[in-house]
Amino acid sequence: MKDKISKLVNVYKKYGLWGFIKKCYRYIVANYLDKISLLVFLNPYRYHKIIKTSLEGQYDRVILWRSSFGYNVPLFQRPQHIANNLVKNNSLVFYEVTTMTDKVKTIKKHHDNLYLFNFNNILLNRILMKELAKINKPKYIQLYCTDWKLTVQNIEDYLKKGFKLIYEYVDHLSPILAGTKDLPKNIQDKFDYVMHNPSVYVVVTAEELKKDVEKRRGKENLAYSTNGVDYAFFQKMEDYPLEKEYLDIINNGKINICYYGALAKWFDYNLIKKVAKTDKYNIILFGLKYDDSYDLNKMDEVKNVYFLGAKDYQVLKYYAKMNDILIIPFLINDITKSTSPVKIFEYMALSLPIVTTDLLECHKYKSVLIGSEKEFLKKLEEAYKLKNDQKYKKLLQKEAKENDWQNKAKIIVDLIKKDE
Repeated sequence: MKDKISKLVNVYKKYGLWGFIKKCYRYIVANYLDKISLLVFLNPYRYHKIIKTSLEGQYDRVILWRSSFGYNVPLFQRPQHIANNLVKNNSLVFYEVTTMTDKVKTIKKHHDNLYLFNFNNILLNRILMKELAKINKPKYIQLYCTDWKLTVQNIEDYLKKGFKLIYEYVDHLSPILAGTKDLPKNIQDKFDYVMHNPSVYVVVTAEELKKDVEKRRGKENLAYSTNGVDYAFFQKMEDYPLEKEYLDIINNGKINICYYGALAKWFDYNLIKKVAKTDKYNIILFGLKYDDSYDLNKMDEVKNVYFLGAKDYQVLKYYAKMNDILIIPFLINDITKSTSPVKIFEYMALSLPIVTTDLLECHKYKSVLIGSEKEFLKKLEEAYKLKNDQKYKKLLQKEAKENDWQNKAKIIVDLIKKDE
C-alpha cells in the first residue's frame, strides 16, 4: 500500500488534478473492474474455443509475457520488439496488455503466434491455464525486473504448474524508475528470489547488470542481450507530411540536433543549456515528461530548445530523420551506467551522426561519438562534419544490422532451448 500511495503522489505531481483523476479512473477500471468480464462469464465456451485454436498452430514453446507495460503505447520499446521477435524464433507468445492503454478486454490476435491477452481477467486467465495444461510443450513466464505487479508467490504458482521463469534484468533497480519514494516490495522480492535461484533464466541488457548477476549467482542460465532495432522498419521511408511549425524550426539556419525518449532526472539539462547558449543549434526534444525534472529546470524558458511532445513510434522516424545530429545527453549515475539505450540503435539505422555522454554501453560501438560535458560541444562539431561521410554511414548501417531485434530474441531462445 505504501508503494501505491507513493506512486499516486508522483502521478498527481506529474499530471495535475484532472490528469490524476483520469489516471486513477483508468487504473481502477483496468485493475479491478476488468477482473470480471460479462463477455467471458456469459460465454466461457467461446473463449475456450478461441484459446484452444490459438494453441493449435506450429511453435516450439509457449511464453506468457507478464508485465504491465502495455502493447499499444507511445513508447514502442523492448517488450513489444522482443515479443514480436520471439514469434519469429518459433515461439507462441501471450502478451499481457493493460486496459489503461490497450483496447483489449479479453484476447486479441495481433498476428500469427502473438496474442494480446488480458491476464487481469480472472475467468479468462483460468481458461488459458486449463488449456495450456493440455499442451505438451515447454512453457515459460517472462517478466521485467521492474514489474511490481506479480509477487513471488505468483511466480511459484506458475512453477508448480510446470512453467519456467525468464527474468529480464534491464535496468538498475531504483525507485526513480518505479516512480515511488522507495523501491516497491514486489520488485525487490522478485529480484532477491531470482538471485538465489540459479535455475531461473536471467537475461541482462548491460555489462554492469551482467557483472552484478555473476557476482550474486554465477554465470549459470545467464544471457547478455542488449537492446536493438527493427532495422527493416527504419529503412522503409515514405512521404509523410510534417507540420509547418516543425519545418520552420529545422529550416531556421541553425544546425539541428535531436533527442527522443523520456525526459527525466537522468537527463543532463545543464548540458543542454550549455549547448543552447552557443546559439549554433536547434535542440529538438521529442518524448514524455517522465517526472517533473524538465519543468523544474525551466527548460521552456531556454532559447533554442524545442520540446515537441511525444510522437507515435510509426512516425517518429520521419521527424528524427530531418535532423543533422542525434544525441543522448544523460547524466552518469547508477541508472545510466546500466542502460542499453534503445534509441542508440535506432539512431544508427537512421544513418545520422550520434553523440552521447560517457555511457558505458555506448563504448562498444565505433559509430558513436562519446564526450564528457567538457568535450560534448567538440563532439557535436565532429559529428556535423560526418553527416555526409559515406564511410561513416556504412559503419552506422553495419552496427545497426548487427543489433537487429531478431538477433536479440534469438539469444534468449538459445538460452532456454538448451534445456528443452
